Amino acid sequence: MNFDNSQPIYVQIIDEFKKSIIRAELSKGDKIPSQREYAQTVRVNPNTVQRAYREMENMNMVETLRGQGTFVAAGEEMRDKMAEEMADKCIQHFVREMRSLGFEDRRILAMLEVQLTNREEDE
Repeated sequence: MNFDNSQPIYVQIIDEFKKSIIRAELSKGDKIPSQREYAQTVRVNPNTVQRAYREMENMNMVETLRGQGTFVAAGEEMRDKMAEEMADKCIQHFVREMRSLGFEDRRILAMLEVQLTNREEDE
């Protein structure tokens, strides 16, 4: 996993789990790696992973069962909500950046249409 210096690593870990849930790579009831295993895999401090897991528990994304491990608790409704929230965040960032470059909304929409049309042709 490549980390971005613009936001805390624990937030990026949470976002990776969210993406895995949204893409249905992880489903409700699936066991996720232990904090120690995950820390070794992504090569970060175990305390950082612990914070991410704790936050995910607070968000009801996962639940830890003593002696058994940590499991995905997010069902379909939560997955849909996470997808909407992450998409909205991406769009807001994109629009902010495009406006900071001086593009007007009409031009942004036109550019998006071209990109989406080109992508459809590539597929």
